[in-house]
Amino acid sequence: MHLKIALLAGDGIGPEVIDQAVKVSDAIAQKYNHSIEWTPALTGAAAIDAVGDPYPEETHQVCLDADAILFGAIGHPRFDNDPSAKVRPEQGLLKMRQKLGLFANVRPTFTFPSLLDKSPLKRERIEGTDLVFLRELTGGIYFGERGRKNNGDTAFDTCTYHREEIQRLAKKGFELAMTRSKKLCCVDKANVLESSRLWRETVQAMEKDYPEVEVAYEFVDAVAMRLVQWPNSYDVLITENLFGDILTDEASVISGSMGLMPSASVGTDNSLYEPIHGSFPQATGLGIANPLATILSAAMLFEMSFGLTEEGAEIRRVVDQSLADGMVTEDLKEGGAKGNSTTEVGDYLVKQILA
Repeated sequence: MHLKIALLAGDGIGPEVIDQAVKVSDAIAQKYNHSIEWTPALTGAAAIDAVGDPYPEETHQVCLDADAILFGAIGHPRFDNDPSAKVRPEQGLLKMRQKLGLFANVRPTFTFPSLLDKSPLKRERIEGTDLVFLRELTGGIYFGERGRKNNGDTAFDTCTYHREEIQRLAKKGFELAMTRSKKLCCVDKANVLESSRLWRETVQAMEKDYPEVEVAYEFVDAVAMRLVQWPNSYDVLITENLFGDILTDEASVISGSMGLMPSASVGTDNSLYEPIHGSFPQATGLGIANPLATILSAAMLFEMSFGLTEEGAEIRRVVDQSLADGMVTEDLKEGGAKGNSTTEVGDYLVKQILA
């Protein structure tokens, strides 16, 4: 199979972890007789520096022409520390999601047997955790009307949702639940927010179309609490943009490191795959960034965009092997022990694939 993949390395450690994901993907292609056509494009701070736009039209066209998109990270401290900046790297991410119609963020959270004791939560609470969040990605407060009034002393951000936005995200959730344990949890704040009440009534109206799925409705604050108490009680969770942003970052630490969890953003025109971590500017160029989340995102890409389940399973197999063998970056080493470099981890995975 010939795979056309857009490659958006982005900022910070993005290029370093993307390099390892490319290396591993090329090894998979060699082993399973595929060919990959990689097309790099600029986004984020790198694109601002080059052309003044965090998501240029040229990059958008590269994404439209590709079969799938592999993305690194966006963000730079010089923008974070400048509240007056008119153009920011993160605007590129929002623009990309909106223009590509990337409406469903698929964020799995699972544990690795060899890392159960590295989680900040007790082994007995997290063992067996295997849940998936579907976060609505192109609506809500991040895209609503915002501004200042009263001479700048009052600020407002508006959370707006349309029923069809909720329906298409919930449909993905119901369909995913049918392939798993047939359990779905809708996360909202319907006791306070009108937008949440629309979420709840929309999902309730869809239950009849999926009679085998057991649906629960929970307030976001209760889910935030239960995620650190009994995460393995959840299977598929659906929620709006802001709640999903916060809850998925909370869930990510269950595995023991934010450098381990992959994600996918599913759209109407294409799908994008990225690690859940940020650009981690403090680690840029030091060779200490954990590439496994990006590599596991590539595994999701093989499976979800191309139906290549054996290839995705092979990537997860060698990642499990690297964790068991202690071939890991410093974030997964005990007691401040020196870790393997980003490149060494990627080289190890390639060697295992081609062995």
